[in-house]
Amino acid sequence: MKWKMILVLLAGLLLAAEAYGKPLTPAEFPSLTSTLRTLTTLEFCGEQVPLQNQEIRERLEKELLLSLWDRPQVILWLKRAPRYLPHIEKMMKESGLPDDLKYVAIAESALRPHAGSKKGAIGFWQFLPDTGRKNGLVINEHIDERRNVFASTRAAIKYFQELRETFGVWTIAVAAYNMGEQGLMAEILEQETNNYYSLYLPLETQRFIFRILSVKLIFSDPEKYGFKFNTEDYYPPLTFDRIQFDCFQEIPIKIIAKAAKTHFKVIKDLNPEIRGHYLSAGSHDILIPKGVSEGFKDRFRQLEESFLESQKGRIYIIKSGDNLSSIADKFDIPIASLIIWNSIDLSRPIHPGDRLIIYPKNKKSNKTSP
Repeated sequence: MKWKMILVLLAGLLLAAEAYGKPLTPAEFPSLTSTLRTLTTLEFCGEQVPLQNQEIRERLEKELLLSLWDRPQVILWLKRAPRYLPHIEKMMKESGLPDDLKYVAIAESALRPHAGSKKGAIGFWQFLPDTGRKNGLVINEHIDERRNVFASTRAAIKYFQELRETFGVWTIAVAAYNMGEQGLMAEILEQETNNYYSLYLPLETQRFIFRILSVKLIFSDPEKYGFKFNTEDYYPPLTFDRIQFDCFQEIPIKIIAKAAKTHFKVIKDLNPEIRGHYLSAGSHDILIPKGVSEGFKDRFRQLEESFLESQKGRIYIIKSGDNLSSIADKFDIPIASLIIWNSIDLSRPIHPGDRLIIYPKNKKSNKTSP
């Protein structure tokens, strides 16, 4: 069984190699030992990494080798980079922060908006809810801006600035980003040093800077580590029009999609911070496909009016003995549709007298094309 797994892995590597150029023979893979041997100097945010210290070099080599071993993951890092990194780099530069901080997002989330951790960290910069809110992010049942590359990067910049002001050293500031200010401050006081490379910290934080450095090394010279791409191999950049508008009441995202001449999925992909199927009442600033902003507001108002008009006469008042299943059967519709149309929280029971919006099958159009 073990040999079968090894053969499958080798076959996968060969296929991946063929997908990005000619097949690689063992001799064509870069020599990792020689690559590491030639590494004599390295900086993080303008601060020198003490590579002359053998223990420091060993920790860096471990993280670099682990990253390079997962070649499919590195390929995805590099292919996603043109989609998000230019926006992050621009925001970092405008804020006067070191460019190296962009690698934190790659190490944290692999540039995936919906990346999550067991501890509840979410998004590009892996903010916990309290830390995200503290740094200006909206996180509620309707919106989670940790998934928005622009909002979350603004929050990360704010947090990095505060941490740098508190600790005075970028390496320590980024370590605090990982483990929290109070915990790191306690270790600095107890161990009587603020040198990251000399501190004994939780294992995840001891690895954190070195994981980021491994990402920096690979991105600084991908070909050196065996990653060669043509321009067309990269995923396309994130392009969009930004639109601001008001919703008088909760509106289905499909209405936004139709006004933007696109599909539900496109709006959700461009705005991963939007949770569920509806946009809440109020002012919104969202992204739509590039080139369709002209006339969007007029189209949206017309569709919004039609939607609100269609809701009239489609209210069902829950009666004694009703449950979601019996109501769905009565109107021959899926329970899941009832839940979506009415934003039902399944942890809360329904009661007689409650009102539900119902779209009977014979009256509701199934067309979804823009």
